[in-house]
Amino acid sequence: MQRPACTTDFAPTGCRQLKIVIVDESPIRSLILEEGLREAGFPKVERIGEMHNLLKQIYAIDPDVILIDLENPSRDTLEQMFQVSRAVRRPIAMFVDQSDTASIQASVDAGVSAYIVDGLKKERIKSILDLCVSRFRAFSKLQDDLEQAKSDLEERKTIERAKGILMKAKKLSEEDAYKMMRGAAMRENKKIIEIARSVITAAEMFK
Repeated sequence: MQRPACTTDFAPTGCRQLKIVIVDESPIRSLILEEGLREAGFPKVERIGEMHNLLKQIYAIDPDVILIDLENPSRDTLEQMFQVSRAVRRPIAMFVDQSDTASIQASVDAGVSAYIVDGLKKERIKSILDLCVSRFRAFSKLQDDLEQAKSDLEERKTIERAKGILMKAKKLSEEDAYKMMRGAAMRENKKIIEIARSVITAAEMFK
């Protein structure tokens, strides 16, 4: 199934009309949340009351924020919701009546933005949404920074490997090998990493 395009560019709640989905099998509990959202100025609210094909339903709605109300969830139900959190890159607030340390830790590991125990009150919904979105943005930035750092490290390794190949093949110094790749990149209007990959590919072909 094709996932919808995801973005982490969320404005503070109240600066734009967020589309919010409530995941709750209980119509009464979800109505409390929905009323609280509308009173707080969030009219674009949809409800999912059937857990079957939950991910597919969420993808179809493509919400900005997901609110999950579980009352007293079983371990299996919690794990299903944590799977949703890992799969859907969206701010997620999860409401439960009672919990334990293990479940709270599991929610953090799964990327749940706000895990609220015994906190289903209409007057708190605006502050919970703000907390949920701000935590999500902070967590997403950390993830993006980590991925960028990994990518930069891999590129440096590739460039170093390509320099080594040129140094050995053409009896060049490290500086001259780098200058050769940089010159090729400028002539061909490419990035140095692209030239480095070409050098490695060519070397592999002539082994």
